[in-house]
Amino acid sequence: MAKNVNSYNEDSIQVLQGLDAVRKRPGMYIGSTDAKGLHHLVWEIVDNAIDEALSGYGDKIIVNIHIDNSIEVIDNGRGIPTGMHKTEHLPTPQVIFNTLHAGGKFDEAGGYKVSGGLHGVGSSVVNALSEWLELTIHRDGKIYHQVFKNGGKIIEKPKNLGDTKRTGSAIKFKPDPKIFSSTIFDYKTIATRLKESAFLIKGLCIELNDLRTKKSVSYLFQNGLVEFINSLTQGKNPLHDAPFFVGNSQGIQVEASIQYCESAYNENILSFVNNIRTRDGGTHEVGFRTAMTRAINDHARMVGALKDKDPNLDGADIREGLTAVISIRVPEKLLQFEGQTKNKLGTPEAKLIVEQIIYDNVKTFLAERGQIANSIISKSIKAAKAKEAARKARDDVRMGKQKMAKPANLIGKLVPPQTKNPQLNELFIVEGDSAGGSAKLGRDSKFQAILPLRGKVLNTAKVKLEEVLKNEELVSLINAIGAGIGSDFDYTKSNYRRIIIMTDADTDGAHIQTLLLTFFFRYMRELIENGYIYIATPPLYKISYKTGHEYAWTDEELREKVNKYKNVQIQRYKGLGEMNATQLKETTMDPANRTLIQVEISEVSAAEKEMMILMGDDVDPRREWIETNVSFDFDDNFTLEDVEQYE
Repeated sequence: MAKNVNSYNEDSIQVLQGLDAVRKRPGMYIGSTDAKGLHHLVWEIVDNAIDEALSGYGDKIIVNIHIDNSIEVIDNGRGIPTGMHKTEHLPTPQVIFNTLHAGGKFDEAGGYKVSGGLHGVGSSVVNALSEWLELTIHRDGKIYHQVFKNGGKIIEKPKNLGDTKRTGSAIKFKPDPKIFSSTIFDYKTIATRLKESAFLIKGLCIELNDLRTKKSVSYLFQNGLVEFINSLTQGKNPLHDAPFFVGNSQGIQVEASIQYCESAYNENILSFVNNIRTRDGGTHEVGFRTAMTRAINDHARMVGALKDKDPNLDGADIREGLTAVISIRVPEKLLQFEGQTKNKLGTPEAKLIVEQIIYDNVKTFLAERGQIANSIISKSIKAAKAKEAARKARDDVRMGKQKMAKPANLIGKLVPPQTKNPQLNELFIVEGDSAGGSAKLGRDSKFQAILPLRGKVLNTAKVKLEEVLKNEELVSLINAIGAGIGSDFDYTKSNYRRIIIMTDADTDGAHIQTLLLTFFFRYMRELIENGYIYIATPPLYKISYKTGHEYAWTDEELREKVNKYKNVQIQRYKGLGEMNATQLKETTMDPANRTLIQVEISEVSAAEKEMMILMGDDVDPRREWIETNVSFDFDDNFTLEDVEQYE
């Protein structure tokens, strides 16, 4: 093939003007164009309103989800400046919403000393990725109004709508469907984030109204982080009341609250910087963990719980059963995030400051609350002993010495793939031997493995690792995945890039899915966080007609196909075992035809809380959750009898 040597020249160099760069590469600014990226637009505008509250202006924020899936954020802060910008010679709101890197964070004299959202990058990115954006400002006794369309390309002239006595800003926008895979906002996702923000700022009222469904909620917390902790540890048998720690150094303000729980075996640390959740941690989390380890080890030695000959307690053992919220506020001159989405703090000063403040506060807390200190140290020592017992059990499993688990017998049930490349291979966890037989015959032996499980696995929400390692089914699964377990777990060593839960489409199958997901969340969470876990979706019906057959996954789909083909025969699958290998392959296992549901964790703390409600010992919260979230309405227009008349 002839090469065009002149194809790369001066004309190949493009200069993206204004907000074009954002529309060209939206992932650089909001992480993705899926549901996460869509909701990130809301966070950017809400964070701007929160900046006003952090600076002492305004005490209420209203978020409205409109019927057309546009979002409106209203605050009662000072209102965005509306005069002409002295260097750009344009109205200041137009500069803020149409120019990258223009905002109040850059001028500490009159702007924000502490800021998370930025009047500038965040606002202009939202404008760039919106079909339209409408801005209303109440300031200096006047109402200012301006509209941007088509990602900020069309700018309507600002208007004066009259006089006002109030102050604040209202920003309403509709995400561009040409940019996002979906533009439907999720009420629960937004409510969870807003509730977190209200916890972090005492006295700030945040209201959410969903005009699509008429749902509404209002958050206002006077005890801040303590109330936050109590909401996270509900049903986990706390060992003590949650203390509130606070400190300040070099302009960095630190607030934190901690609580140990008897019925919890994982650490759950939520960190925030300038009210923004740092999901990937950062220097402040490193400082917090270091401080907790030092403080508890030092106190344990001081009271004689650890002798001179004893090694220090490991940080992971100290944090077993710990729930913590740490919120710091960093001046703009010190603030360093890794990326525009602000998921990880990089400020080096934060580590030492957080470490010293938390260490001093925790040491004082332990000294003043001797009985609680003894309980925490005892729990940490038990965790260390349990970890050692689990290590020995894992060694026994690897050596084939674990009598109770009998891994050698069960691992023989694994039907491995021919390919040795983990990035290509898939593991199907199949309910029952009958379905396992069909799956073995229907699989692509090159890259698909089958592991049948017998019955329902152990509920791991309320057991320790050493008990997990005595369970035959789970030991078999651990060995098949091959990435270790507990503190030794490393998801990058998994034998399979996709781990697919394939169960019957009934209540028992759903229960098995829940038990397996609980296990993965509790002991192999990184598999979920990195997109390794999937759920298969087998059909409910096979519809046969004169010239062929099709499948239906829902009653609605069945109704449509029955009405389409008229004279049909319907096979209703009550379980995977009723499908032969060909049917299972063409509907559920073949990558060319199947539909998989990828399991994600949108919010760890919310997932942890709901898992404990659903899988824990406390019945009343579970009943309340079911009554609130499960609909027991049935379709009276199409019943089982309607299906059976075709059979």
